[in-house]
Amino acid sequence: MLKSHIIYIIGFMGSGKTTAGKKLASLLDWSFIDLDKKIEEHTGKTIPEIFSQNGEKYFRKVETHLLRTLISDSNTIISTGGGAPCYNDNMDFMLENGLTLYLKLTPGELKNRLSESNGKRPLIKDLDKDKLQSFIEKKLADREKCYDRSDLIVEGTDPDINLLFSLVKSRLNI
Repeated sequence: MLKSHIIYIIGFMGSGKTTAGKKLASLLDWSFIDLDKKIEEHTGKTIPEIFSQNGEKYFRKVETHLLRTLISDSNTIISTGGGAPCYNDNMDFMLENGLTLYLKLTPGELKNRLSESNGKRPLIKDLDKDKLQSFIEKKLADREKCYDRSDLIVEGTDPDINLLFSLVKSRLNI
């Protein structure tokens, strides 16, 4: 039995975690938290500013700290950043303290989504379309070792929110 009703939505950048999370939270009448937005509020900086001024190591430290402070929230959906599950034992933490939901997309689908927004995303801001494809393939292969441990794995191209709602309700017995 889960200690609290927290759902962690994970997946690669651009997979639709925030969009799906907000819709699911609305159906459940739960709170929604975007972990990246929490980090920006906490630091007073945008994610790109944190990466350029403080580096990824600092970002991951803040990300892990804030993820753990949200454990007291109940009936909450938390959309994590794409790398969050793969650092500092965060995946173990999320599996122990809530329900994890992985929105899975192919590298090609992710490239299509990310090719328009890479200026806002520090890890891909300097990549052309060819380098973006190879970056996604390599990074996704590394991260799927974490992502695939999720309690629920769903096709993320156009997730059926009503199906997600049913899966979550069944899994949480609510």
